[in-house]
Amino acid sequence: MDKEIPILHSKCPICGKTAVLEYKPFCSKKCADVDLGRWLKGTYVVHTDESPTEEDRIENNRMPDDVD
Repeated sequence: MDKEIPILHSKCPICGKTAVLEYKPFCSKKCADVDLGRWLKGTYVVHTDESPTEEDRIENNRMPDDVD
């Protein structure tokens, strides 16, 4: 099966090229990796009204008494 099957009317959110089935919604592994890197670095965030839990503070190397 051809891994480079284009997805009509679907553009890669990173570079704007036509997306391909194997890396949907991206056009290539490179663009998929760029997107993953942005999530891992904290470039992308999902905002919420929830306060951080103590576990979140520990994961972020913050003391429980730290206040934003």
